[in-house]
Amino acid sequence: MILLRHGETVFNRVFGATRIDPGVRDPRLTDRGRDQAQTVAENLRDAQITRLISSPYTRALETAQIIAGVLDVPIAVDAMVRERGAFSCDVGSSVSKLAVTWRSIGFDHLDEIWWHEDEEHETEFLDRCRQFKFRMAETADWSTVGVVTHWGVIRAFTGQRATNCETIRFDPTQG
Repeated sequence: MILLRHGETVFNRVFGATRIDPGVRDPRLTDRGRDQAQTVAENLRDAQITRLISSPYTRALETAQIIAGVLDVPIAVDAMVRERGAFSCDVGSSVSKLAVTWRSIGFDHLDEIWWHEDEEHETEFLDRCRQFKFRMAETADWSTVGVVTHWGVIRAFTGQRATNCETIRFDPTQG
């Protein structure tokens, strides 16, 4: 599968420069983040992606929507690939709000409050990532799936520190 970190947000820009949490909840993409998503979508045209799985955070959904528009593939939302709850940006938007914003994407399988309400313990987070990895390894089409996710999830899977809109191929059947 192809792991893809979402595009740049205001949180990423401020925190990257200052290492101070700017207090932005569930941030949207910046103009730069939307440009990054458009560029990565164009670069993925030959990757044979047949579907996208996206984290329910707004930044991931916006990134997925841009990519899906270019590749003409469906988006499914999976809270298993959400970021580890540790910063203000990891407070999500309710399912009822997301469903109004993204009418063509299904959210009915998620709880209204789907994110971790306080800091998520690292062992819980790593266990969630392992569960998703094992589930994907059992799907026949894992090699043609794009997963729009977050820095922490990609690091848990690969050990790599992905930049905004960086893509990393990952085989969930290995290791």
